[in-house]
Amino acid sequence: MITPREAATIMLVKDAPVSGVEVFMLKRNLQLDFVGGAYVFPGGAVDASDAEVAADSTLIRGSSSDANTALGVEDGALRFWVAAVRECFEESGIMLARSGSSDGSQVNGNIERLESLRNLLNQGKISFGDILKSESMVIEADDLAYFAHWITPEGAPRRYDTRFFIAMAPVGQLGEHDNSETVESTWISPQEALERHQRGEYELVLPTKKNLEAISRFETVETLFAYLKTDRQVVRVAPRMIHEGNGTRVVLPGDPDF
Repeated sequence: MITPREAATIMLVKDAPVSGVEVFMLKRNLQLDFVGGAYVFPGGAVDASDAEVAADSTLIRGSSSDANTALGVEDGALRFWVAAVRECFEESGIMLARSGSSDGSQVNGNIERLESLRNLLNQGKISFGDILKSESMVIEADDLAYFAHWITPEGAPRRYDTRFFIAMAPVGQLGEHDNSETVESTWISPQEALERHQRGEYELVLPTKKNLEAISRFETVETLFAYLKTDRQVVRVAPRMIHEGNGTRVVLPGDPDF
């Protein structure tokens, strides 16, 4: 049995004049082994450097105990917050960090500088922690709301234990795919993304589809975040794979065949 690898994914949202809430999505390169061609949110595996950043109180502000309680882990939960912010920057170029100065304003200034740092990070020439230090940035854990928890079913060739977060996109940062791992990027309403999937235009994996359905209920970012601030419990979703003939299908908890 394959042990799921820890991962973090982030749904960046903003208000749009006509369509209401929009979410940032990326199309993965068709050449990739894992969900090539699918439309996804920025995200990826948690690595050791994320835990190092999470342990440095000068690089992330947030309650370790609150994070541990929210995720239901004994220790080190803030590494998921760090991974979400790092992956977001790597894949979209959007930096979800704040100035380390007393005003604590969101980073939304020198886009060319951010793009240069992103390229260095993706080339392995600098670490994410070094970027935060050199640019006097700090991650504010409260900027990311924990939203969902999905585990890839047993039997899949790759398995992930993924925590989904939601964050508002900083003003002035629109995001852009990296032209390597991802080949397209777009801001789109959740309902439109689901309709394109229904028409066969967008490939969506099950967790992406279900999380789009969940946020499609909200007409504005304000109402979405009002819900996120309520006393709610995130339930782990662990689908199962059922083999039928020459194929397989995935069933969810609550389905008749689960």
